[in-house]
Amino acid sequence: MNEQKENILAQIRSTLVDLFELEEAEIVPEARLYEDLDIDSIDAVDLLVDLKKTISVEITPSQFKQVRTIQDVVDVFAELSSRAKA
Repeated sequence: MNEQKENILAQIRSTLVDLFELEEAEIVPEARLYEDLDIDSIDAVDLLVDLKKTISVEITPSQFKQVRTIQDVVDVFAELSSRAKA
């Protein structure tokens, strides 16, 4: 994983720990948001709003709807961040 994705993963971990009181050790790339971390659709919106502020990219709900795992979230934000810098 490159440095940009590592930074995004760290931000996601921080956000999930702060917002949902999850254990940092649970937040691994393979973790599924809904099944493993028990994040429902309302929680996912809260996560999205918080990440948009901290990572400074625009993401639509439809783009975020496709994510299933922590790695998916990292990949979407990394891709959007790369596009924003291009």
